[in-house]
Amino acid sequence: MGDRPCRTGSAGAGGIAPTSPRPSPPRGAEREDSEGPSAMTLGFGLCLLALFVLAGIGAPIALSMIVAAVVYLALRGQDLGLAAEQIIQGLYDSFILLAVPLFIVAANIMNAGTISERLLAFCIALVGRFRGGLGHVNVVASLIFSGMSGSAVADAAGIGKIVIEMMTRDGRYPPGYAAAITAASSTIGPIIPPSIPMVMYALVSDSSIGYLFLGGIVPGLLMGLVLMAMNAWMARRRNFATDAPVPIRELPRLTVRAFPALLMPVILLYGIYGGATTPTEAAAVAAAYALVLAALFYRALSWRALYDILAGSARSSAAVGLVIGGALIFNYIVASENIPGRVAGALAGLEMDPLVFLIAVNVLFLLLGCILDATTIILVIVPLFVPACRQLGIDLVHFGVVTVVNVMIGLITPPYGILLFVINATTGIPLRAMIREIGPFLAVLVLALVVMILWPELVLWLPQQFGYKG
Repeated sequence: MGDRPCRTGSAGAGGIAPTSPRPSPPRGAEREDSEGPSAMTLGFGLCLLALFVLAGIGAPIALSMIVAAVVYLALRGQDLGLAAEQIIQGLYDSFILLAVPLFIVAANIMNAGTISERLLAFCIALVGRFRGGLGHVNVVASLIFSGMSGSAVADAAGIGKIVIEMMTRDGRYPPGYAAAITAASSTIGPIIPPSIPMVMYALVSDSSIGYLFLGGIVPGLLMGLVLMAMNAWMARRRNFATDAPVPIRELPRLTVRAFPALLMPVILLYGIYGGATTPTEAAAVAAAYALVLAALFYRALSWRALYDILAGSARSSAAVGLVIGGALIFNYIVASENIPGRVAGALAGLEMDPLVFLIAVNVLFLLLGCILDATTIILVIVPLFVPACRQLGIDLVHFGVVTVVNVMIGLITPPYGILLFVINATTGIPLRAMIREIGPFLAVLVLALVVMILWPELVLWLPQQFGYKG
């Protein structure tokens, strides 16, 4: 596998030059020799204080980062226009970020019309015959849809909402249980490629997006397996009803109806790993294929629906872009303070074992996941530890996949479990009912994370089959 479809550090690959944390200081950014460490620490400390105070009172995290950056620049006596300059320069230089809005458009189109219904009918025929069958359908649908969306929120708000309605109809499953397994299975969405969080991790670590995508496939399947095992155990323990099985003779017909939609992840992965497209180009192909499929093949998309999809995708992309822009200027500040170098130097002095470091960082990320969203952790916190990983010899693809799995688990961790809020908003199921049921699924996902940390081969085996050397 050549560099063209995989490397993010090459402009010819549709990639980016490393943006974090190595910006060249623009005008007004030079440090005065007379300023000592205490002055730098004071400015950075007040910057962090402003960030956490604003985020704590409910301000959008993107605006919190930008305001905190302006506070830092003002205290350092630097040009306040530097914030806008860093944001614009970072966004224009990051060609790979085009994949984010394209994947969002593709996911929203696949959520429209009859596409989700055809996929669900296929999943019901496949695994709906077992006890707790609709719970299994929920997980398998998330596994399939994850190959189309790259977004946990799109999974939960789209196909997840439909499955919840099926599970709660006639009281077959408690609403809290249906919502909990939907939230847990939606975390698989950004693990199996395509993955918007992995694109963001590649942005801050200069890792190969192609190899990150490959590294997520086996962990995503492992997450689905442990969730289905827990669902089967809970179904027997709580004596959930067994749904009427779909006759086997119906499976070929349902497979044919769903087959064009099932082809989307195949086309995406073949484009990237067959060398036909870069990851960004593959995202464009995925969006175009979803549009043709929904509008022409399934005839499930009206002009009004297309307008609503594009408008909603534009709003979602703008929200993500603001967060990325805030992270770019914040990463410049972190680089100016040489925080990654200090962290790496401190760890080198401790002579910490790589496995101990990996476990400690993942515990930290799990705790941060209770109060911060995944994008903030990936774009602001993760760059602090990437140099230390390099120094300790930790593979950055392994670290990236494990990190994305970790922050996805954070999406269902109270009190700031964004997927719980999304499901609550779309279905009206009380948060308290979801939180009561989420524990077992949270536990098995953490167990799967521990397995990935202890056995890096689970992540790296598939990339190595395609030529990854580490």
